[in-house]
Amino acid sequence: MFILYCGPQRPGMPSGARMPHQGAPMGPPGPPYVGSPSVRPGMPQTVMETTRKRTAPQQVQQQQVPQQVQQQQQATQNRARSAKRRKMADKILPQRIRELVPESQAYMDLLAFERKLDQTIMRKRVDIQEALKRPMKQKRKLRLYISNTFNPAKSDADDSDGSIASWELRVEGKLLDDLSKQKRKFSSFFKSLVIELDKDLYGPDNHLVEWHRTPTTQETDGFQVKRPGDVSVRCTLLLMLDYQPPQFKLDPRLARLLGIHTQTRSAIIQALWQYIKTNKLQDSHDKEYINCDKYFQQIFDCPRLKFSEIPQRLTNLLLPPDPIVINHIISVDPNDQKKTACYDIDVEVEDPLKGQMSSFLLSTANQQEITALDNKIHETIESINQLKIQRDFMLSFSKDPKGYIQDLLRSQSRDLKVMTDVVGNPEEERRAEFYHEPWSQEAVSRYFYCKIQQRRQELEQSLGVRNT
Repeated sequence: MFILYCGPQRPGMPSGARMPHQGAPMGPPGPPYVGSPSVRPGMPQTVMETTRKRTAPQQVQQQQVPQQVQQQQQATQNRARSAKRRKMADKILPQRIRELVPESQAYMDLLAFERKLDQTIMRKRVDIQEALKRPMKQKRKLRLYISNTFNPAKSDADDSDGSIASWELRVEGKLLDDLSKQKRKFSSFFKSLVIELDKDLYGPDNHLVEWHRTPTTQETDGFQVKRPGDVSVRCTLLLMLDYQPPQFKLDPRLARLLGIHTQTRSAIIQALWQYIKTNKLQDSHDKEYINCDKYFQQIFDCPRLKFSEIPQRLTNLLLPPDPIVINHIISVDPNDQKKTACYDIDVEVEDPLKGQMSSFLLSTANQQEITALDNKIHETIESINQLKIQRDFMLSFSKDPKGYIQDLLRSQSRDLKVMTDVVGNPEEERRAEFYHEPWSQEAVSRYFYCKIQQRRQELEQSLGVRNT
């Protein structure tokens, strides 16, 4: 880019110099002031330092760090918003170009459709994010297989295990119609498993076989229990499901009132709120309170309570859920060895759609391609705007070359004055009377003084070189 400056220049002054004050005394100019901008010329710096109040460095740091962090975060957000607005604005064709090229309206229609599509996708992404915060469960059937084998005693056995009759109980299971790629282990569905054997046969200290989940539990596909014995044994299996989120069994009175037996805490509170709205128990004057009916009074033992008290009062009315109880007979009859008992249990598993939704939110497969296309659109629009500027330049110059050049020179003159920070009136500077002002003589004197000093330094340097 080039700048043309053809305006009149004041005689005796270098280009870009500031005009001195009219009342300034004549004489050689002093050295330029290069002090700190915070200290006024002519004022001692020590005075400023003694009167300035300073805070301790630690206190300044404690006060400024949070504010700086907030300012940085705000600046980052503002830059992101401005970049987004700038990108969208860069895609829009100017109205003048649309008038010159009517076919460009098709591009603007596509741009409007893209904006609607982006808004729809963003809204759907927000909906998916909100849906992922809530538990997405699906009821499935877990088939439980219970079988046992009997090992009779062998008289010719060398080891002690073979000389004693024993039986082995197996508890296994699998999820029916499991379409997921990663199969869940059988033990992952349960919090605990207790097998209670006949107390008369195995005594009070050895009739229970327990398994409880711990943070370091290794998941397994089944459980095995081996005990000595040659008679059929009655056993009871107690299976406690691992509910996620946790579920609770309601107090019988509250269960009859709400029609819920076992449910999560949030579902129980929602059912309570539904009952309160249906029976209009909320106080009309003070919305924070609930006027208990006779059923609520029997359950919560108070005529009136606050909404905020409900979670605390529910704690005493929620019990651990009932375990699944299965009665089984461990048979030692050879004819019953191949028989296997099967039971179907309703369990809750993660909805497969949740994984697809998560992968959709984390997917960036097409993001690079979209970014590349956006950059290409921006470059194309920028080139169109540049061509439009060139076209306007050529048209304006072809219509009135002289007027256009004059306008260009005036514009360049104004730009030069702004760049060099020279304040003046171009209309006054065009006239000769402007240069007969009192300041012109001082300006010429200062100019010649600077030239004389410059020439003097050059002569001194040349003489010094010769003398050496």
